Amino acid sequence: MSFKGLVSLMQSGRRGFLQLPLCSPRLQPLYVLWCPKSTSVLRQDSDDSSSVPEDLREPKPSIDDLYTSEQKSAVLQRLNLATVEELSAVKLMRGRKSINILEYRKKHGPFQDLQSLLEVPLFQYKTAVKVCDFILNPLAKEERKERKTHNASLIMKCIKPEIESKKLKSANDIVSVVFGTRKIAWAHVNRHLTIHDWQQQECTMFMKGTYVPSVYLEEISSVVSQLPEADFYVLEKNGLSALNTNLFPVTLHLRTVEAMLYALLQKTFAQEGQHKVLSMARIFVGKHFGLIVGDSRTSGIDLVKQLLLESVTLANPRVNFPRDRVVSYQNLLSTNKSRRDEELCDSLLQAVAFFELLAQHDT
Repeated sequence: MSFKGLVSLMQSGRRGFLQLPLCSPRLQPLYVLWCPKSTSVLRQDSDDSSSVPEDLREPKPSIDDLYTSEQKSAVLQRLNLATVEELSAVKLMRGRKSINILEYRKKHGPFQDLQSLLEVPLFQYKTAVKVCDFILNPLAKEERKERKTHNASLIMKCIKPEIESKKLKSANDIVSVVFGTRKIAWAHVNRHLTIHDWQQQECTMFMKGTYVPSVYLEEISSVVSQLPEADFYVLEKNGLSALNTNLFPVTLHLRTVEAMLYALLQKTFAQEGQHKVLSMARIFVGKHFGLIVGDSRTSGIDLVKQLLLESVTLANPRVNFPRDRVVSYQNLLSTNKSRRDEELCDSLLQAVAFFELLAQHDT
């Protein structure tokens, strides 16, 4: 039909236009514009691509090609031997679909291949694939849901204050800070577990003589001035109880350092009302790396040494260290030193655990 003839038909009224054949892809858009209330006529099953011209459709692989011979055999056995009740237990096969399967078997005999499912009424390509997947692994969706719920609750348990998971997952980098009785260590790490900065500073005035707040402020301010900008600052939350009177001086020291770090790093909270400084429970980092023995967390130095070694021996290491710094880092963690660099190692492990737990949140 010429364009002039089409216009003439349209001018003659909607009734005349409705008599045009809808199978023509060229006319469907015009029909939708002319009859907006009747677009449901053109709507197709989301599994079907019949609204797309034949020459533009992307060919789909045979359903049989998606599975191994053992998997195909298992699915065919279920389709050919199951009763209506047993078929109804399969996801997406409740109601009429299971009846259609039985009617197909009566009419055509047992299914010889999985592609034959497309000959059964109500079975589109995606539906048939989902049915096969469910027959092979009926608990897959529930397991994924349970794992995701577990991962979500885990990341929210070990990080305080509570932050929206969407905001956490958008973080490109963090500065992980761990402090002890003599040192403050930090690791600047991005979401791809690439190390940008990793160092520590001795705080010689900590836990020495009479407690003087101004001395603490001076030591901590010196460290804060060296910390790079990041999306979040993550402080280690030690599990020492304030009720243990024997450890009260140490607990008081750690809480003081933590409070001052919060105050000095939370620069924009008053303007934005958004938390930028978080605490991450030490116990969860230990569990993530399998460093918990009984009720105690063991040293992570050997694990960090292994990560350093893998960064130069593996094509895809777990953590990416700057190549020009690996040797100096290895020397820093030498066993010949009189003092072990636990804070330095813990700051790195905390950063790795932070991003790996976030990644698990999506699985």
